[in-house]
Amino acid sequence: MQTLTLEQANLIISEALKKSQAAGFQPMGVAVLDGSGHLKAFASEDGASMFRFDIARAKAWGAVGMGVSSRTLAERAKDNPNFFVALAATSEGKFLPQPGAVVIKNAQGQVLGAVGASGGTGDQDEEICRAGVAAAGLVSG
Repeated sequence: MQTLTLEQANLIISEALKKSQAAGFQPMGVAVLDGSGHLKAFASEDGASMFRFDIARAKAWGAVGMGVSSRTLAERAKDNPNFFVALAATSEGKFLPQPGAVVIKNAQGQVLGAVGASGGTGDQDEEICRAGVAAAGLVSG
């Protein structure tokens, strides 16, 4: 079984931040979690607010826990808000169903972890996450 390496996690972060800087987005925080939801790596750009880590990690934690992007979770939450409020409460705030995180998969579709970003719009956060995953030669879901 393949696992997400620290080298891959750091590459995902560095490439996501390069994409953000090239696009002129606000200062970002990017968190990469392994397949068990444990923090593998995190970086925060100069000028990013103190909330970047918690938000990026919570988006990624929900994505890896449910096996889908946080955008998908946000869409599902619209139809079942009570369930998602309960998930957020029982996870002690580690679960945030808002766009900005994607699942990291290998070529065979195995979930290796997730990456979440915070600092821009949900679309911007997701865009840089997908760019980081692609640069690492992995697949985002």
